[in-house]
Amino acid sequence: MQVKRIDDKFKFLRSEGRKAFIAYVTAGDPDLAATRALALGLEASGVDILELGIPFSDPIADGPTIQAASYRALAGKTTLKKIFAMVEDLRSVTDIPIIFMTYYNPVLRYGLKEFFVSCRKCGVDGVIVPDLPFEEAADLTALAKHYAVAAIFLAAPTSTPDRIKAIAKVSKGFIYYVSLTGVTGARRELPKDISSKIKEIISVTEKPVAVGFGVSQAKQAAQIAGLADGVIVGSAIVKIISEKKNIMPRVFRFAKSLAKAIHEA
Repeated sequence: MQVKRIDDKFKFLRSEGRKAFIAYVTAGDPDLAATRALALGLEASGVDILELGIPFSDPIADGPTIQAASYRALAGKTTLKKIFAMVEDLRSVTDIPIIFMTYYNPVLRYGLKEFFVSCRKCGVDGVIVPDLPFEEAADLTALAKHYAVAAIFLAAPTSTPDRIKAIAKVSKGFIYYVSLTGVTGARRELPKDISSKIKEIISVTEKPVAVGFGVSQAKQAAQIAGLADGVIVGSAIVKIISEKKNIMPRVFRFAKSLAKAIHEA
């Protein structure tokens, strides 16, 4: 069922002539009750797929904004077990596709098989592990397939054509294109070669391509939505959460502006 939820969402959006708005928040920042409320409010604001970051003490792919969110969540005693429980609770009130963005260490500590058993049980649809290259992910992809969870892999500006083809073959749900080298974080401008890079990926696969890293404005989101199948926004949302003032209305207002830009592109 899980992978099907992601596939069905992209198929529905394509039938409507729209692109996917994928929003990221760090689970447990500022606490898990807030994460639950944010998830439901983001869905109501036009988010199509929810990406939940699993807090980790050494988030090497993340910039300072998401690193700080991860540390706040860990300081609040957020654990993977508690996050699974929160997702299971969410599943009683929403069918939005939910993806975990996690590092490999928390998965191994939880237990690789146990992790996917819990994903299946609680209703997690997909998993992104940025520090695990697909060449080293055979055990993970086998378990993900067995438990019907999408193992989503990343392509980067430095990926060669052959590597892009290999990633497209193994990635399920969609391909996550990292629009720039380096760490996550809002950027004022998008890379100049983003159009040609997205076209290169689309030319070798029929799987949806979603673009993240650096998107912080509705104008940027609309630009990417004109090129790819989905737009991922994380740091710009997490930054609002970090400011601790009127979090919910500000996040939802921002999400609505992004949803409008992406869906009308």
